[in-house]
Amino acid sequence: MIKEMDKRTMPGLPMLLILLLLTAGFIYGLVKSILAESVVFTVISAVALVVVLIAWFGLFVVNPNEAKVLQLFGKYVGTVRRPGLHYANPFYSKTNVSVRVRNFETGKLKVNDKDGNPIEIAAVVVWRVVDTAEALFEVDDYAQYVEVQSEAALRGLATNYPYDAHEEGQLSLSANAAEISEKLTQEIQERLSKAGVEVIESRISHLAYAPEIASAMLQRQQANAVIAARQKIVEGAVSMVEMALEDLAKRGVVELDEERKAQMVSNLLVVLCADRNPQPIVNTGTIY
Repeated sequence: MIKEMDKRTMPGLPMLLILLLLTAGFIYGLVKSILAESVVFTVISAVALVVVLIAWFGLFVVNPNEAKVLQLFGKYVGTVRRPGLHYANPFYSKTNVSVRVRNFETGKLKVNDKDGNPIEIAAVVVWRVVDTAEALFEVDDYAQYVEVQSEAALRGLATNYPYDAHEEGQLSLSANAAEISEKLTQEIQERLSKAGVEVIESRISHLAYAPEIASAMLQRQQANAVIAARQKIVEGAVSMVEMALEDLAKRGVVELDEERKAQMVSNLLVVLCADRNPQPIVNTGTIY
C-alpha cells in the first residue's frame, strides 16, 4: 500500500521574486536582441524566457486544511500539508485533497432487523482524510467509497440487532443509541481503513418500522406498555393489601378468619386494580 510521505519544498515567496526578475530580464534581453538583429542572442533569450515561463508552474498555494499530492510522470513523490506559497519541480502534477472534517447522511435503507422485521434506518457519518496517498491511489473515488461502505456497514449492523429488546440486557436499535453508534463507527472504520479515512463519529438519524408493519408494531408496543403498567399496579396492590392486613391484626381492630381474609383480599385487589372507580356497596347486615 502507498503511504503518505511529507515532501519538502522551497519557499514560494523568494522564488516568486526571482522568477519576476528573471522574466523581466529575459524579456528585456529578447527585445534588445531583436532590435540589434542578433540572431544568436535572440534565440538564447527566447529559449531562456521559455524555460523561465515553464519554471512558473512550480509555484503553488496550499490552503489551510488542504494538502497537495505531488506526482512526477505518474510516480508519487510526496504530500505538502503546510499552508502557504511553495515552490517545487514544475513538472510535478499537483492534486488537491481536502483534509477538512466532512459529514453526510445515508439514504433511508429498508432492511430486516435481527427478528426479521422490516425497518427503515439512516445514519450520519462524520469523517476526514488522514492519509492522502491512500485516499487517492488505493481507491478509485474515496468520497463515493466512504458513502457506499458506510451504507453497507449500516445494513450489516441493522441485521445483527432487534428494533426492540425482548430480553433483559439485550442491545436494541431503539433503546441503546450510544452503544449502537459506537459499534457502527467501529464497523465503518474497519471498512475504510484501506482508504486513508478516519471516521470521527456516526449516529443513527432515522429509525422506524417499515410502513407495512408500523401499525401492527404500534399495537404490540401499546400492549407491552399496558402489560408492564398492569404488573406495577398488581405489585403495588399486593403490597397495600398485605400492609392493610398486618395493620388490622397489629392494632386488633377486627379479627378475621381465613375465609374473610380471602374475601377482603379479593375486594381490595378489585378496588386497587380496577380500570374504573368502584361502586361502594354498604352491607347493613351481619358478616356471618
